Amino acid sequence: MTDGSRTEEPLADMPGPRSGRDAVVVGGGLAGITAALALADAGVRVTLIEGRPRLGGLAFSFQRGELTVDNGQHVYLRCCTAYRWFLDRIEGAALAPLQDRLDVPVLDVAKPEGRRLGRLRRDALPVPLHLGRSLATYPHLSLAERAKVGRAALALKGLDLADPTLDTQDFGSWLTAHGQSARAIEALWDLVGVATLNAVAGDASLGLAAMVFKTGLLSDPGAADIGWARVPLGELHDRLARKALDSAGVRTEVRTRVTSISTDDNGRWSVQVPGETLTADAVVLAVPQREAHDLLPAGALDAPERLLEIDTAPILNVHVVYDRKVLGKPFFAALGTPVQWVFDRTDASGLKDGQYLALSQSAAQDEIDAPVAELRERYLPELERLLPGTRGAEVKDFFVTRERTATFAPAPGVGRLRPGARTKAPGLWLAGAWTATGWPATMESAVRSGVSAADAALSALGRPRPRHLFEVEEAA
Repeated sequence: MTDGSRTEEPLADMPGPRSGRDAVVVGGGLAGITAALALADAGVRVTLIEGRPRLGGLAFSFQRGELTVDNGQHVYLRCCTAYRWFLDRIEGAALAPLQDRLDVPVLDVAKPEGRRLGRLRRDALPVPLHLGRSLATYPHLSLAERAKVGRAALALKGLDLADPTLDTQDFGSWLTAHGQSARAIEALWDLVGVATLNAVAGDASLGLAAMVFKTGLLSDPGAADIGWARVPLGELHDRLARKALDSAGVRTEVRTRVTSISTDDNGRWSVQVPGETLTADAVVLAVPQREAHDLLPAGALDAPERLLEIDTAPILNVHVVYDRKVLGKPFFAALGTPVQWVFDRTDASGLKDGQYLALSQSAAQDEIDAPVAELRERYLPELERLLPGTRGAEVKDFFVTRERTATFAPAPGVGRLRPGARTKAPGLWLAGAWTATGWPATMESAVRSGVSAADAALSALGRPRPRHLFEVEEAA
């Protein structure tokens, strides 16, 4: 992978004189922000349209009393080089640092003897030896299961991500065929896979799962080191992103819905918003797949109905504020309980007293519509099992956030449904984590899609590519 964030070129020297070319980017999530910045840095006049009152898409913050709350916990890995470039571009990298070295505490409360702590961490050794000691001492698997995990990992490393047949198979069946027990899938493969794919192994495309594990765990020793925002996501994806857009000369309009797009006989595009018609040489649709389907003009894709076949998957986030500190780690993962991942968001939220924990529950189809009272009855006792310090603590606040369409569902066969950036309509491009980036629905995929759309648009507009722009390799 090329890390386009490393450059000696100053960002400020990129925009230069405007070329007389105009572009409209529809959608102010990470894909749209990225496309707008890339186009503006190449000297294109850009207008960014977002229907919500803020930028950031589904990675945003809101106020709840004195708390600043992220709608959900978002992390990235060292191998997410496009998102790291994005953080550099908006001058936010220092606010979302990476671990020095992968270290994931894993608490298991399923055994009769009580809580047992294991760790997934790497050593300063080459792949695959970097995880050898961690796997050899991982207490949540038997010796035989650990040995079989190693053999399956080597088999996974040997898969060709360019093989289209991988997308037709499910990861769970592949794991079973390669000797993985139900316990190994739960305690290792799904521990990672559910959080990154938003699906259990049996519901996930082998192609996407192989991409995640090969890139994150089997490519470079530090590839899976985890990074996360130490500030509210809105500080990064809204305030700093908007500051970068303003500096690049982008006109940004929020609370504005695009009602239609069309082209004239001269190839110019008209983008209709309430009270105004914007004209442009290029349009980037950086909106969810169903919204893109509704805005696409006739003939833009050979099979536009395929966009509607890309299903979605929910993520539930449970937020608990205690009157005292109950967790001494920044985060942990859990086994033997409905709880998946727990993060300490106290400092980022601005909480002055007590501790604020956020539980990130992926693949939450069975719980996404559950009443808050039911979720409270389910999760507070589970936190008591996991964290003894909660047993004498007072719950000051309990609330949930729900993203019913948080990601596209990474089901087998989804690869053939994901379009690339180019459409058959000259001057119209697509962006979004759901497009054909080769990645699952992550912040990394969103940024990559924005770069790909901008690259294609700049080529068509005859504009030189900004020297500092991230280099996206062709998706497998």
